[in-house]
Amino acid sequence: MTNLSFPADFLWGTATASYQIEGAIHEDERGDSIWDTFSHTLGRVKNGDTGDIACDHYHLYKQDIALMKELGVGAYRFSTAWSRILPQGTGKVNQKGLDYYSRVVDELLGAGIKPFITLYHWDLPSALHDMGGWTNRDIAGWFSDYATIVARALGDRVTDWITLNEPWCTAFLGYDTGEHAPGIRNRQLALKATHNTLLAHGMALQALRAVTQHCSAGITLNMGINLPATDAPEDVAAAEEAEDAQYEWFTLPVFTGHYANRMVERAGHFAPDIKPGDMTIISTHNDFLGINYYNPSRISATGFHGKPGAVPNPDAEYTTMGWEVAPEGLYLLLHKLHQLTRGKVPFYITENGAAFNDAVTPDNRVHDERRVAFLRGHFDAARRAIVDGIDLRGYFVWSLMDNFEWAHGYTQFFGIVHVDYATQRRIIKDSGFYLRDVIAANAVV
Repeated sequence: MTNLSFPADFLWGTATASYQIEGAIHEDERGDSIWDTFSHTLGRVKNGDTGDIACDHYHLYKQDIALMKELGVGAYRFSTAWSRILPQGTGKVNQKGLDYYSRVVDELLGAGIKPFITLYHWDLPSALHDMGGWTNRDIAGWFSDYATIVARALGDRVTDWITLNEPWCTAFLGYDTGEHAPGIRNRQLALKATHNTLLAHGMALQALRAVTQHCSAGITLNMGINLPATDAPEDVAAAEEAEDAQYEWFTLPVFTGHYANRMVERAGHFAPDIKPGDMTIISTHNDFLGINYYNPSRISATGFHGKPGAVPNPDAEYTTMGWEVAPEGLYLLLHKLHQLTRGKVPFYITENGAAFNDAVTPDNRVHDERRVAFLRGHFDAARRAIVDGIDLRGYFVWSLMDNFEWAHGYTQFFGIVHVDYATQRRIIKDSGFYLRDVIAANAVV
């Protein structure tokens, strides 16, 4: 019989992000963020939804932490809102903001849950955007200062830190496609933002280590993987050759100290302005790599309007986000990253989950069988990678609860806990109870 268990010290958790759940955007001297502006701009977010209230976690955090304790999670990955701590992004510190996160940390520790803090999950202070935001090289210093402030306030109790969440999304969705805040469409600015996010990451790592004695710090990158659409040799070759901006613009420089040559060549005069010492800072040692995996891309040599490119998989299941359900992609990705890092950096799955349409039954249950099956498949892919010798130390399910899903507003549901936004009532879904059972067994069940 196959052993479906995980290592004894494997860490199971859930994850959220500040703007997606906190609400209370005008409370206790919080400053505006780019997502406040973006979500209040007509046509940017579905149905005109905003994060003004969201899950009201700012007021209901004790209730939400109690839910986590009920599920048995060992860790909670959450982000601090830069503008709640520094309303102008720099300068005067808002003690009320720091005190809030201090209360959250204390509540987590009291429940036996390890806090994993992400310093930046996309909600840049508007005041910094007015000064160029991520396209202004000075932001690396601003972010380092912010990291220092948070670490000084919480580092006596928090040991695990993530600098940036998915800088590819910050740079490319924010400044290239304009799908995310601040909604700019300019490839040259996107590549400036790419370099500046990575520079900020390296400087923040150094700042965290200067302040905290027992610090484990890394970055979280969103990672897919290019897989061939068929077994045909031409599709296999096309998948191997396909551009992977997430990998080549972000993962490579963080772990090797250089960008992919072909990406720089293709960028031409838009390529980042690299100053002496930058790549050394960018490749500052990470204590771990956080991996956000949701789906692969299927690459065909001719299927994309007669040219190489991503095509749908007709045999696959898809989530309501239009993402293919492919646990095997996670297994292959872990191997790919293991090769890149030569096995010297441990991994955490810092996000993995699925959006499906959920319904509350008359007896107040949510039977989300598809999400349970999704999690079971991905948990097993992670387990098989560990058996192969890959140093995967934990798994954070996205998301603890249904929340504001960025430009999709309140139309996509990733939570293992249902939220009725009108009443703020929480209902644990079957997937939440499934996670509870997996944690209790420390095995795929």
